[in-house]
Order: sequence, then C-alpha cells, then structure tokens
Amino acid sequence: MGIVKISDALHEEIRKSSQAMSRSINSQAEFWIKMGMLAELNPSMTFNALIKLQLEKEQVTLEGLIHE
Repeated sequence: MGIVKISDALHEEIRKSSQAMSRSINSQAEFWIKMGMLAELNPSMTFNALIKLQLEKEQVTLEGLIHE
C-alpha cells in the first residue's frame, strides 16, 4: 500500500461522492480508479456494461428482489 498525492479539489469531490454513495473516502477513490482502468482497457464498453461485467464476475444476482 502506498500514498497517492491528489489535489485538494479532487479530494473534496471524492469526499462528497463517498457520502452520496455510502462509501468511505478510500473506497470511493479505489472505485473510481478501478472503473477508470476498466474504461481504458475496454473503451467500447459503457459504464453500465462494465458494472454488469464486474457483478457477473462476482456472481451477484438479484433473484428474489425483482418482481415481474
């Protein structure tokens, strides 16, 4: 683990979005970094497609939560 230096402005945006997403500041920063890496590696995929891929990778299902 290391220390990453970021601007105060970016840190503030991470702090605000971490509150909105119910994540810690570090978890929010890690999420943005991971999604940025995935986006660079898969430029033709949308954000929603990248999220779906990650959920499928972890075998997350919504069975029982979706009412048709």
